[in-house]
Amino acid sequence: MSRLARHGWCVATALVVPWLVLAAPGPLKLAGIPPAWSVLWLLPWALADGPLSGALAGAGLGLLLDALHPGSITQIPALALLGWWWGRLGRQGPAIERSFSLGLLALLGAALLGGSLILQSRLLGPWPLEPALHTWLAQTLLTALLAPLLCSLQLLLWRQQIQGGRG
Repeated sequence: MSRLARHGWCVATALVVPWLVLAAPGPLKLAGIPPAWSVLWLLPWALADGPLSGALAGAGLGLLLDALHPGSITQIPALALLGWWWGRLGRQGPAIERSFSLGLLALLGAALLGGSLILQSRLLGPWPLEPALHTWLAQTLLTALLAPLLCSLQLLLWRQQIQGGRG
């Protein structure tokens, strides 16, 4: 069991992601497009808890989000890969704490997630590319702008939970 998963409320925070996807708060949109909430939750989780926990959390979050949207396009592979990659980054070298680093990692994560969804859509049939690129760009930029604030707070809280061992 991962160190963060031992704290039930930490795992329960993953349920906020589908709620934010469904609620889509208006002030947090860019051109009507919300950020990639899954990236903003998964990045600090994986950095704090490691590659295995990150990959499993990404797959679980992907399953949860895929249940909200009918169709054959899935977020699971991209989120599992991102969780594993970010978990490895969190385990190797110095701790990632800088706002710029978190923003850049979120930018790359949102770009990979959006690119994966666009690729799957294009492979399944004809799909207009221009609106997809607009959505991809807006979501990637907004996610990168929100990441320094949101991810740094989550990362600080979850690292304290891991070190303190409080339940």
